[in-house]
Amino acid sequence: MTCSHFEAGRCRSCSWLGSPYGVQLAEKQRHVEQLLADHDPTWLPPVASAQLGLRNKAKMVVSGSVEEPVLGILNPTGAGVDLRDCPLHTAGIQAALPVLAEFVTRASLTPYDVPGRRGELKYLLVTESPDRELMVRFVLRSQEPVARIRKHLPRLREALPALVVASVNLQPEHKAILEGERELMLTEQETLRMRVGGIDLHLRPQSFFQTNTAMAAELYQRGRTWAAEVAPRSVWDLYSGVGGFALHLAAGDRDVLGVEISREAVASAELSRDQAGLDGVRFEVGDATAYALGMPDAPDLVVVNPPRRGIGPELSGWLERSGVQHVLYSSCHAQTLAADLTAMPSLRPVRGQVLDMFPNTSHYEVLVLLARGG
Repeated sequence: MTCSHFEAGRCRSCSWLGSPYGVQLAEKQRHVEQLLADHDPTWLPPVASAQLGLRNKAKMVVSGSVEEPVLGILNPTGAGVDLRDCPLHTAGIQAALPVLAEFVTRASLTPYDVPGRRGELKYLLVTESPDRELMVRFVLRSQEPVARIRKHLPRLREALPALVVASVNLQPEHKAILEGERELMLTEQETLRMRVGGIDLHLRPQSFFQTNTAMAAELYQRGRTWAAEVAPRSVWDLYSGVGGFALHLAAGDRDVLGVEISREAVASAELSRDQAGLDGVRFEVGDATAYALGMPDAPDLVVVNPPRRGIGPELSGWLERSGVQHVLYSSCHAQTLAADLTAMPSLRPVRGQVLDMFPNTSHYEVLVLLARGG
């Protein structure tokens, strides 16, 4: 894969782009095997990703001027670098970004000037579904431009027929925070349907979804297959997000519970469950660790898919003490995974697999199956 921005030194986000892809995969496998050497699971071959057109979400810093907006990143000096043609994005996103740049001009959306702390439009967040529908979010400093966005939205939808969900996110603080708490919907449709593994997952504006749809499908399919092998009657999916693992693990009379701190994500998961008719799946809003520590009984299988910080000592300690027989741990940060595994020695990793969720970088996802006394 080649990229003019990388070669010119304008963008180095894909820090491993200069390495052949086979070398990248081998290095990731070596890295995780080294980190988990004391646990010694059986390693399955790593799952490769496409290198082009893989990112279903664009997080574009908006800079420049109303007349000539720049969509991309800021360089070390604070100047905008336009990445509308970034080859990592899906084809639909690449086609949409120039149209959105024109909309910035038409609706007179002043890009936010970081050094000067003035302007309105901070980010454009664009997500494309497997069905090639789009969600567009305008991250603004205030509500001042909202009326203009609403006024010109019909024309934008004519230019972008794939646009089905649009919203404004208000982020008034001068901080390196991507989005704020308040979301204003601009369209009647509020969720983007992400069809993965035969299940429609509904994504709301403030819900998390894996940025590599193909790898997300591979991850959930392996979760489903590995769970079927241990045949749990009850499952907790902690950090359940929009319900990816929980809904894929539903089977027969199995009792599945997802716990997620984001109300938006739980609402999305419940909508997906209802449309799929999966009556044996429930979701609750709450902190994963607090929920587990507050329950008198434990399920047969616990799925954890935490952020980079891992599950931490409290939840690791509870899993170690509990009667849980199996754990599926999906990690985006193998260093914290290794620390968590050390804290629960009774649950031994029996199988692991790297899924290259983030090609051309040092990051990856790893799925590990743990068994008590395994």
